[in-house]
Amino acid sequence: MAASSGIDADNLGALFDPELGGDRVALIDCRDWSRPRRFTHREIDGLAGACANGLRAAGFERGDAVAILSGNRAEFLVAFLGITRAGMVAVPISHQLPQSTIDFILADAAVKHVFCDGPRRERVAATARTFTDFDGDDDRAFARLLRLEPGAAVRPGAGDLAMILYTSGSTGRPKGVMLTHAGQLWALRARARSGWPFTAQRVLVAAPLHHMNALCTSLFAVGASACEVLLPEFDPRRYLEAIPRFRCTWITAVPAMLAMALRETDLVEALDFSSVKTVRMGSSVVSRAIWHDVARTFPGAGIMNSYGTTEAGPVVFGPKPHRELPELSVGWPLPDVDVRLVDRDGRETDEGELLQRTPAMMAGYVNLPDRTREVLTSDGWYRSGDVFRRGEDGAYFFAGRTDDMFASGGHNIFPADVERMLESHPGIAEVCVVPVADAIKNAKPVAFVVPRTDAALDEAEVKRYALVHAPPYQHPRRVFVVGALPLAGPGKIDRKALIARAARAARSVSAPAA
Repeated sequence: MAASSGIDADNLGALFDPELGGDRVALIDCRDWSRPRRFTHREIDGLAGACANGLRAAGFERGDAVAILSGNRAEFLVAFLGITRAGMVAVPISHQLPQSTIDFILADAAVKHVFCDGPRRERVAATARTFTDFDGDDDRAFARLLRLEPGAAVRPGAGDLAMILYTSGSTGRPKGVMLTHAGQLWALRARARSGWPFTAQRVLVAAPLHHMNALCTSLFAVGASACEVLLPEFDPRRYLEAIPRFRCTWITAVPAMLAMALRETDLVEALDFSSVKTVRMGSSVVSRAIWHDVARTFPGAGIMNSYGTTEAGPVVFGPKPHRELPELSVGWPLPDVDVRLVDRDGRETDEGELLQRTPAMMAGYVNLPDRTREVLTSDGWYRSGDVFRRGEDGAYFFAGRTDDMFASGGHNIFPADVERMLESHPGIAEVCVVPVADAIKNAKPVAFVVPRTDAALDEAEVKRYALVHAPPYQHPRRVFVVGALPLAGPGKIDRKALIARAARAARSVSAPAA
């Protein structure tokens, strides 16, 4: 890759381009909202090098797994870059997980050392592993680990791991996805191929850095010599306030996060969002209602619906030169990416499960060879479990998950189909459709809906709308009007919580009177 892209490294932890980045601001850490910390690209690179030196001086070796358990902050990114620069394997872990799951991940990945922040120090200390505390002032302090002398980045081999990202574990134990330097660098370069003036961008990130969405956006900002505005966590009001305060040009979010933010109508009406030129949504289905709300709120911005997976890479589709991106579409397959849509029998179709093959493919799941073989074919295709539709012009549209599908009276129901129908109602802002068990039909659809501000919405109205706009088997048998949908992980709707709530409601209705 040409140096002008800013991403010509061979180590994921050595992305600094002194010509493009230099002393430009690389990171604005908003953990202290009243006094944000600013770091230049040169400072971030120097700290990452010092971290790599410190790890080596402490006796850790190339290939060792080193975890990070922390909220969003500059030190998280510096530690990640330092770990990978030293040829070690970074293992970011969600601090929202229960202690038993954290302990499992530390053992599963054979973690040798942990970086943590002050609030998580006791949780790490209980594991009896060595650790470094970002907030410490003793021998465990981050500043004590750093070694500022020069040191070269390790040159990784073709299959050397850069990181292990653990999935949420919604179907059982969390799975560690092994990702290489070469694969993730390809993903960063693929994003850079559009030729946009990335060095002029200010990118707002509020999703957790332990997740692929925010982590890869942060790495891209470093590699492309852009500036990242990093929030410690997602807060709807802080998210909106950060945009004009720091003149953010590129904002990223999971759709549910943007939906929550846009309900803060006082700020939406009062703040100046004219700096925003790009809105990038991803990690879940984008509804037409949210798309239109975003377009109205950021009229000067192009809207992008991104798609990627931890296992096969954070980028698969994108825009085409001189082609208008269809509304809600994720775009067209990128160069070097192969995709197929297949039905349940493996036959090619225009709507079905997405199989993908990209240079960013995982090396496999940690200690799960059988599960790896289930999702990775012998000829390199990854079975995503995501359902897509291919339009007439070849653009692709994300439709939902195969494991969200349920059977009702002999009909297969994809919740995303029902959700799209209901979201076309002018009074509905968000919807989540889940199944509830039924003795006759196997399962029935239940809808949880969030009304738009000032909309008069009740169960009867939603059911009337469904009767007119959908086939009978898709009609939600019950509708719950709620103030917000529960979230799980990086801003995704917590379907498991809603399924449990629907089941409790069904039991209470069917229970005999005392």
